[in-house]
Amino acid sequence: GSGWTWLVKKADGSVAIVNTSNAETPLTGEDKPVLTVDVWEHAYYIDYRNSRPNYLEAFWNLVNWDFVNENLA
Repeated sequence: GSGWTWLVKKADGSVAIVNTSNAETPLTGEDKPVLTVDVWEHAYYIDYRNSRPNYLEAFWNLVNWDFVNENLA
């Protein structure tokens, strides 16, 4: 499907992976987003055509893990 995948910090301090579709977002709830990736086709089609796995592999090379870690603290 299409939408967004989020790494969120839960109110109890645990982390979870959350998938949302359309305009849904964890920003309106208690979860604190610390990382997200757009998995709508428009995000990758020009560069990767139908290869979402290649898009996601490239995404991991761009993540600023220090920033993510700071947001988990």
